[in-house]
Amino acid sequence: MEMTDFDTERPRLTALATRILGSRADADDIVQDAWLRFSRTDEVDNLPAWLNTVVTRLCLDHLRKRRVRSEAEAKPSGESASMDPEIDALLAEQIGDAMQVIFDTLAPAERAAFVLHDIFGFSFGEIGVIMGRSDTAVRQLASRARRKVQGVPGPVEALNVCAENQRVVSAFLTAARGGDLATLLSLLAPDAVMRADLVAQKMGTDSLYDSPSAVAGRFNGTRGAVPVTIDGELGAAWIHSRSVKVVFVFHVESSQIYEVELIADPEVLATLDVVRIRVKS
Repeated sequence: MEMTDFDTERPRLTALATRILGSRADADDIVQDAWLRFSRTDEVDNLPAWLNTVVTRLCLDHLRKRRVRSEAEAKPSGESASMDPEIDALLAEQIGDAMQVIFDTLAPAERAAFVLHDIFGFSFGEIGVIMGRSDTAVRQLASRARRKVQGVPGPVEALNVCAENQRVVSAFLTAARGGDLATLLSLLAPDAVMRADLVAQKMGTDSLYDSPSAVAGRFNGTRGAVPVTIDGELGAAWIHSRSVKVVFVFHVESSQIYEVELIADPEVLATLDVVRIRVKS
């Protein structure tokens, strides 16, 4: 591959990274990092798609690290205004200065999903591949981001649903640790599934657990997974030497778990905001 191939993609990648990060300077650094990875890669079947994935994941990792810095070390939001006039005008037209303040409060994954779908027009299927997440996950991330950007407050009903979802996941994890198969099955929807990424499959996990009994059997007696929040949602993770090795993301509807994401890809894990928590049994 020629470097001119990358140069053709550079303006689009810079615009994408700038929109996700809110900083042209940071975007330039991300795109340069992507260029270095490209220069070390022998062959890429679909260069635009490959670069979309690399740049988005680098942006997510950057945002995650930026969020955990102290406020004294963090870059003030006003410092992100040094953009090219063309990009600056585009962003002002699409969101506006006041909206940018709200946009800066989004979680990294919400921010990326919203930008890719609502601004750049990627389908949820494409975004799922780019972010290493399920279609369900990226659809929910974009929806949450859209509500925040539009200034729609979380109604009491939505807050109650969130609390109920957390109760369901907490009960599921407690039942898993206790080997309570009956409770595990009762908390799973009739069509519940668990999907594992390629890295997890190489570790010996099936690609798909396509029934409540299969999902419950996978978790029954599991003691190593600890409760965490994953991009603000309750889940579980395998953590070794303070390093997250595997996460389980639970998707809940009507007080039942209908899908579990099993993520073990280190590149995807690096983009997730995983925080260990203590939950009541």
